[in-house]
Amino acid sequence: MWQDKLKEIIYILENSNVNEIEISFWGRKYRVSKQANVVVQENLGAGTPTTTIQNLQHEKSDNIEPIDAEESGELDSNDGEGLLSPMPGTFYITPTPDDDPFVSKGDSVKKGQTLCIIEAMKMMNEIESEFDGTIIDIKVDNGQPVEYNQPLFLIKPS
Repeated sequence: MWQDKLKEIIYILENSNVNEIEISFWGRKYRVSKQANVVVQENLGAGTPTTTIQNLQHEKSDNIEPIDAEESGELDSNDGEGLLSPMPGTFYITPTPDDDPFVSKGDSVKKGQTLCIIEAMKMMNEIESEFDGTIIDIKVDNGQPVEYNQPLFLIKPS
């Protein structure tokens, strides 16, 4: 069953401009990436740093490898685990502007409990806790844009 999901992810990757997808499901983490040679140069002279990308080559081969949570950058602290954004969009900590937040710093959460909403392409996607624990930190302000794999919460597992 998980092989079908992995095939879906590979299909999405091949048919998009995204070079890498990292996902966690059924207790395993996978990174699927297209081969690319990227050279990044930063100009540290006066003014704003500029970044240029040169020699970007897309090849057909995909690399699939299980990864550790520490290697993925998911862990921000020894005290807790980061919950990463599964998609780019706009982060909302409340269901509507007049309602109370889903969770606050210090709240206990259960696996499957809604923590926030990410609006992507006019769709409201509820983001749920992946495990029981306590919210240590909320990394994003309400209404702020988020990127794929950006840390949203730091949760201490219980």
